[in-house]
Amino acid sequence: MNTVILKFGGTSVADNIKLNVVAKKIISLKNKAKNVVVVVSAQGKTTNQLIKEAQELSAIPEEREMDMLLSTGEQITASKLSILLNRKGYPAVSLTGWQAGIKTNSIHTSAKIEQIYTKRIEQELEKGNIVVVTGFQGLNEEQDITTLGRGGSDTTAVALQVALKADKCYIFSDVDGIYSADPNMITMAKRLDEISFDEMQEVADSGAKVLHDRCIQMGKKFDCDIIAKSTFSDEGGTKICQQIESSEVKSIVKNENLIAIEIENQQFYDIYQCLLENNILVEAFQKREKVIEFRIKKSEYNKVIELLDSNYPTCQVKQKDLMKLSVVGYGIIQDNQVLNQVIKILKKYKIEILEVNLTLAKIEILVKEINNEIVKILHEQLIK
Repeated sequence: MNTVILKFGGTSVADNIKLNVVAKKIISLKNKAKNVVVVVSAQGKTTNQLIKEAQELSAIPEEREMDMLLSTGEQITASKLSILLNRKGYPAVSLTGWQAGIKTNSIHTSAKIEQIYTKRIEQELEKGNIVVVTGFQGLNEEQDITTLGRGGSDTTAVALQVALKADKCYIFSDVDGIYSADPNMITMAKRLDEISFDEMQEVADSGAKVLHDRCIQMGKKFDCDIIAKSTFSDEGGTKICQQIESSEVKSIVKNENLIAIEIENQQFYDIYQCLLENNILVEAFQKREKVIEFRIKKSEYNKVIELLDSNYPTCQVKQKDLMKLSVVGYGIIQDNQVLNQVIKILKKYKIEILEVNLTLAKIEILVKEINNEIVKILHEQLIK
């Protein structure tokens, strides 16, 4: 191998003991590949703690300032890891996103990478250095720090793979691959050897915290080799690749992180445009008689309410929690068998269905509530 990209998530670098495990993994791969570029997340729960502290100062902090704050977490990890690698006799240099040449658009807290100028990284690689890059961040045309959204270090890694024409990109975490369900919820969940980009995209969009959605889009567009593996084991792993010719259920995802918003208002286009201009992605935006309905993530609720109060103070806003069940597998809706099984099980256990949506690779069902036991039963019946 000539060049490999290694990305390590927050749980992998949570403390100095785990940093030593990561360093050992990097050194092992450096002995096999000429060039190694490492992308790191903030340590452990650092980002969550920084968000909490910011919200203690302001319920809705300015997004530019949040990017300034949150970008510090990855910088700490990168510098500590580089210090450790140098001590172990493997020359390393840490680079921030902007030092690494990562240029983004100007949408704070969820910026998109527009260009990577790889000159500095290539210069460091020519010197024989392991290059450790802060994930999740870049610089916009105003020279402000931006971040790519939670989980954005995955996207940094795949973007660097594309820009450097690297042979492989490994996404390391505390889990040894992609599973058919959340293994913390479903103990019988199975690790997948392979999953297609389309299926992986549906899993991520359904709310599973596996890979950043934009890294999957980029992997598909540029046909990259992305391999999800465990930092703490050499076994297992899941390859995310182009279309797999099968029509079986690959994954079941339960998402509890949704809120349905209902507004008594007729300004359909104005409200929709207001949300989009403020970078709030909504699901199922629709108008019904004198009511506008849409769904958002719970984490965006305060921001949405502030926007509505500021721009439409006379609006009557109602909200309710929802759950979304997603059954993912490319081609599973080409016959009715899977959908019939799902509906039969939900009916048997008296689960009220609010809405059913279908794509080529996903059955999505909105419900008021569904417990883990029902998800377990669905997993037993649908995943062989």
